[in-house]
Amino acid sequence: MRRTLLSVALCGALLSSSAAAQAAPEPPHGQLFRYGTHPRQNITVYGDSGPPLVIVHGGYWSKDTDWSGWARWFAARGFTVYDTDYRLTSDAVWPAQRDDVLAALRWVRLREGGGRRPLVLGSSAGGHLALQAGAYGAGRARVLGVVALSPVASPYRAWRDGARPGASVERRALRRAAERLAGCVPERGAGRVCRARWDDLSVASHASGANDAPLLLVHSTGDFVPRAHSAELASAERGAGLTDITLRTVSGPAHGGPLLRAPGMAQSILRWLRAHR
Repeated sequence: MRRTLLSVALCGALLSSSAAAQAAPEPPHGQLFRYGTHPRQNITVYGDSGPPLVIVHGGYWSKDTDWSGWARWFAARGFTVYDTDYRLTSDAVWPAQRDDVLAALRWVRLREGGGRRPLVLGSSAGGHLALQAGAYGAGRARVLGVVALSPVASPYRAWRDGARPGASVERRALRRAAERLAGCVPERGAGRVCRARWDDLSVASHASGANDAPLLLVHSTGDFVPRAHSAELASAERGAGLTDITLRTVSGPAHGGPLLRAPGMAQSILRWLRAHR
């Protein structure tokens, strides 16, 4: 609904502008589609040509975050952007969120025709889901490459870090979010189903090397989701034979989407996406 209202507002502004403004190129605006029957199983599409790019938002797996601005930015630079929503932890526990992203990717490939594989960009909790899409099963057969900004590649690591003395508010919140996602607590005595679910949540547990998608992983030095998440995954993937992995760290405290505002980062990601399309 938020994206639909934004699109209506944008169209109204364009219609009421001056003749000179009307002569300027129209910014890409979104069209809402459904890939499933649940209200959150929807995709907003920006642009109508160029290689497909799926964006998976973050928000602790529990809330929506607005990526329409960056979706327009990438669409204006030659991509067909699929801004994807999924069921939150208030709707269902894991693996519903991964199931939704995989269903959305199947919908995108059907819409693109010819089984054309998309690129995927995910942020924070959405980075976790993007990485799952690139590693679960034969990820390379599903997506061309994954850009993950501050990805929570190991929810168990996040759960553990959130209990450390002096843990930040964000890390404590992420610990609680990981528990909601799993639907159980990974403490001693946890049942077999609970242990298997936490194992499944770890992207590294699905690393299969050459069968997985190329990776661009980005964190900041002060990120509350530390670089160790991506370093662990990169090590597992390299050990399994995947060589196309880039792990970058930028200075400052930025997390997730704001990393795109780091000097040169948006253009660097754009170059990586174009090289892998």
